[in-house]
This record gives sequence, structure tokens and C-alpha cells, in this order.
Amino acid sequence: MTITPQDFATRETPLQAADRFGAALGFAPGALWIKRDDLTGLAGGGNKARKLEYVCTEAVISGADILVTGGSMPQSNQISAVAAAANRIGMRTRAVLPGPVPSRLEGNLVPSHLLGVEYVWLEEVPTQGMQWAIHREVEQLLGRGHRPYEIPLGVSSPVGSLGYVTAALEIEAQAPDRSIVYHATGTGGTQAGLAVGFGEHARVRGVDTGTPWNVAEVVDELSVAVAQVAGREKPCGEAEVLTDQVGRGYGVPTEQAREAIELLARTEGILCEPIYTGKALAGLIADRRSGRLAPDQATVFLHTGGMSLLYTSECARWLSQRS
Repeated sequence: MTITPQDFATRETPLQAADRFGAALGFAPGALWIKRDDLTGLAGGGNKARKLEYVCTEAVISGADILVTGGSMPQSNQISAVAAAANRIGMRTRAVLPGPVPSRLEGNLVPSHLLGVEYVWLEEVPTQGMQWAIHREVEQLLGRGHRPYEIPLGVSSPVGSLGYVTAALEIEAQAPDRSIVYHATGTGGTQAGLAVGFGEHARVRGVDTGTPWNVAEVVDELSVAVAQVAGREKPCGEAEVLTDQVGRGYGVPTEQAREAIELLARTEGILCEPIYTGKALAGLIADRRSGRLAPDQATVFLHTGGMSLLYTSECARWLSQRS
């Protein structure tokens, strides 16, 4: 089935040269670029916008009346993006999140509140995990006569990942030939879509942000399903996920991420946050310093958004500390 995407996202996001940042790392002029998918325009921007364009079309076709999703932490970037997309197609949003009801609104909770999210807070997350909790909420809504559409963590379904098949084609048209793309990978959908779009896994280096599953295996399996939905050949090779930036786990910032965030901000005026994009940027830096990335290797950092995470009291405390 051909899926015509909704028109939510700002496509053809800029690909900006990062020569000052690159010079600090020993890249040759013109070798390092940043794909600004933090500017996709839906709610706070980020990579979810491209995915939701396809997912919401499928939700409309299915006759759904409510989108049901969730996040791995209360400050999930996904929730406000889903809610904004739901409002664009005239649906409600139910979000399942771990933890007690927050005592105040900050970070991602502010736009989510404005967008009308209906929260389900779980002080005890089921042993099966958040994805199972989302599915359980869908089953309960079905039992009450609703027509829910389930959106997985990361919007990482085969249909959602189509958004990054088309993003890969954008990068091909904008970037130097045979560029290698670095990005944060958690649930695997962005990486799977890029690999299908490029036709090979070797062009994509995901940086593991600490999610508790084998991301490379997920990407390999998902990319086969994405290719089938896209009507393309499955990508050659195997997924590559860098695991050296996880630190103490998901949601825990690292000193490497702090250095990466500060260096990019002070050379290019571009902000990243510490949970996803900061760790991904640190992975790129580590590969350049180790010599794995040659000075003249055309390299793209895919900025996947998440800026609201910067504007939390927890992040402010971390930024003010020094080890």
C-alpha cells in the first residue's frame, strides 16, 4: 500500500557546514556537516515529525479516534510531537509515562500540557516494559469502545521509519558524495530508515543512548520490514551501533556529552541536549580523535532535536556541575 504522508514537517531541512567545529576536531574544511532535523517544525521539531507524517496517515486510514503512545522517561520528547500531530488530524492523544505525577511543569511537559495530552502515569512500570504498558492502554480503550491507534516508542514502526528513507534521499542530494551519517539511536527506527534510503548500513553510524535492548539487532530486523513497506531492497551489510557513549545508562548524562555540547555551542551556536544528541555527538568526536574518521571523510551529524530537555531543573543542575 502506498502511504501518502501528512504535511506536518518542514522537509528539506538545512544541511549546514560546521567548519569551525570541524577545525577543532581536525577535520578538513568542507568535510563536516550538520543536518538540522531539529528544525522539522512540528511542536519542538526533531526526528519524530518525519515519522509522524506517515504514521498519522495510517491512523486516519484505520479510522482511529485517539493516538496512544508513551515514553521511557517523564521528559519524553515524543509526547508533544505526537500530540501536535494528533491535533493536526483532529484526534486526541493518550500518553503512558513512568513515575508519579510531576509536582510542576517543565521541559517537555510544558508543550505537552498546552497540546492537551491525556496522561497515564505509572509509578510501577510493568516488568514487560513501557511498550507493553502502551499496548495494555490500547486494549483498555478498545474495551471502552474507542478506536485507538498505537504508536510505539520512538515512532519506530516500519511505517514511521519511512520518514527517514526520504530523509536519506535528502542527505544524498545535499551532502558530499558517500557521506557517513552519525546520529543518536534508541529504538532503531531512524537508523533503519536511513539504511534503507541509502541502500546500505555502512553509511550510518548510530550511537547507542543506553536503551536496554540490542539496538543493532533491532535495526537489522526493522530495516528489512521498512524496505518491504517502502518497496525497496533491504540494505546491504549489518547495522553499526557505537556503544562507547552509554556511560551509566539511558537518561544519565556523561562528561563526553558535556564536552561535545559545549564545543558545538561555542563554535557553531547550535544547541544539543545530553540524553540523545549530546551522546551522539560525543561518538562522532571519539571516532575522529581515534583516527577512525579521516580528516577528509565527508561526515554528517544528524541533529534529531530534543531541545526541551535542556530547559529542565535537572539539566540545569548537571550543566552547573563539574566532576
